[in-house]
Amino acid sequence: MDYLTNDRKMEHIHIINSDDKVDRSKHYFDFIRLKHRALPEQDMNQINTAVEFMGKTLSFPLLISSMTGGSQDVVRQINQNLAIAAEKTGVAMGVGSQRVLFTHPQSRSSFEIRPYAPTTLLFANLGAVQLNYGFGIDHCRQAIEVVGADALFFHLNPLQEAVQPEGDRNFIGLAEKIANIAAGLSVPVIVKEVGAGISPEDAQLLCDHGVHYIDVAGSGGTSWSRIEHFRRREEHQDNLGLLFEDWGNPTPLVLKALKPMRDRLQVIASGGIRSGIDMIKAVILGASLCGLAKPFIKPAMESPHAVIEVIERLQREFKTTMFLLGKSSVAELRFNESLIWNPDFTLY
Repeated sequence: MDYLTNDRKMEHIHIINSDDKVDRSKHYFDFIRLKHRALPEQDMNQINTAVEFMGKTLSFPLLISSMTGGSQDVVRQINQNLAIAAEKTGVAMGVGSQRVLFTHPQSRSSFEIRPYAPTTLLFANLGAVQLNYGFGIDHCRQAIEVVGADALFFHLNPLQEAVQPEGDRNFIGLAEKIANIAAGLSVPVIVKEVGAGISPEDAQLLCDHGVHYIDVAGSGGTSWSRIEHFRRREEHQDNLGLLFEDWGNPTPLVLKALKPMRDRLQVIASGGIRSGIDMIKAVILGASLCGLAKPFIKPAMESPHAVIEVIERLQREFKTTMFLLGKSSVAELRFNESLIWNPDFTLY
């Protein structure tokens, strides 16, 4: 158990940093063509990129997506650097899976990030499948309390668990169990995938069970199937993780498909977003926030300043795109398909 929930975190970080092909770089957002305005009729200095989410104001709709946590010093430093940068720049942040908190109590300090980010939006994180392996509402409350979180992510990762050598693969009845937990918590629940995408059917099922925040976390970016492939130690291992490394629902298609549910869902877009332009496209398709993870790993191992540089670059890209579209507020972007040349885009 010790190995499963602690050393695995370091293996994940090592593989992400050493294997360029972990980022599948499908660039699905490139299939969407935006309308450039030669007469934007805007003063770029007056453009407002701020958004509100869960009652808090963010400088622009960026979420530093869930990455890591554990007892190792490097993991603790990563989360602290990310939290400092998130607070300084006014963006949201989620921690990695907190399952390790319950097997390695010494990992607690890696999740205690509220002192480093006293005002910004923070998310706790547990695997939904753990609700079938003994976890309950007390675990969820403790995860929220340790982070000082504004909401709890329940992550769904059936592909990762299927490939992972020690994977938990019983996903029966999770929608109802998530709903029961959500009803008993004092903060909202957000259900997210980890890189293969939440389908419209998944979203409908969650809505029917009273969950109204999701992170689609589609395919196109980091492949956890590939990461878990390189953790498999069987002498005669198969290539299951490589076969499924590009499996899943591309983020732009998921966002497009969820448009009819706009009155029932608040959507976070992640999975293959790598620039401020991609973020704009995701917002136009209905996203309230846009999540990125891998671009922050190496900077977070260096310093808060290195993370801030990445955030500020993304915000410049985001603001420049707004200027070139002739829009002065984020509210003018959401669901505004008139900004797209090809609103019926496909990925072929």
